[in-house]
Amino acid sequence: FETSVPDVRIMETTVTNAEQYLGQFCTLMGCYSRKTARLRDKTDLLIRQIMDFANTENSELRRCLKDFAEELAKIQDYRQAEVERLDAKVVHPLKAYGRITKNKRADIKKFISVRNREIKEIEKLQRLRQKNPSDRQGIAEANVQKASVNANHTTRQLEEIIDEFQQQKMKDIKTIFSNFVTIEMLFHARALEVYSSAFQHLENFDEEKDLEVRNAPTLTNIDRFTDNRNNNKLHLYSTLCREDVPRHWTFKDLDPSWGLGSE
Repeated sequence: FETSVPDVRIMETTVTNAEQYLGQFCTLMGCYSRKTARLRDKTDLLIRQIMDFANTENSELRRCLKDFAEELAKIQDYRQAEVERLDAKVVHPLKAYGRITKNKRADIKKFISVRNREIKEIEKLQRLRQKNPSDRQGIAEANVQKASVNANHTTRQLEEIIDEFQQQKMKDIKTIFSNFVTIEMLFHARALEVYSSAFQHLENFDEEKDLEVRNAPTLTNIDRFTDNRNNNKLHLYSTLCREDVPRHWTFKDLDPSWGLGSE
């Protein structure tokens, strides 16, 4: 039974290392997920600013910026999915090891308690042997044998539990980090496609056409003024009764004081 003592230390070290490092992984992955969520939020603010700025520009630049902002918004949808998957498939499985390692420590503690009882029975037997009362020695030997059987049974159980823990830990580590890489590859692959589209919108922007519109404000204002005057004339005409309008009536016949005379 004495050969089991180093094994217990190895078991304790295995559980301690898992608790320490998987706990650190959980903390860091949680920070990674939260940083990604904050990046998503900051990009949403950037998108709003781009849209607001686009509304102050001419049609060509406005169209370009709005198309560009829409592509950025798509990427943030992918980033939101990335955050949710990181939490579900990486952070939460790592977090579960806090409870798992706690249970394994309880199993080891139970084994140590059984082993200590056996040690006490052996020490008691040794003291009785020194006094050499045969009846008590027989009872003590029976107790030692019983304690030894219990200890051996608990040892086998603990070894099986720790072996299963080690196997499950290796499997989980492989799965968790594979999930992490898959989630990141999926996001970046989709993001690269959308970023390419966003870049193309910027490449297609025609600066010269935008400048043509910007450098002809007078013509644009005249056209807008003419359209407004014509609309006013049509509204005035619609308010007149049919019998009030001469057969050959034109806008030239209007009273000049109305401000709607001939052009």
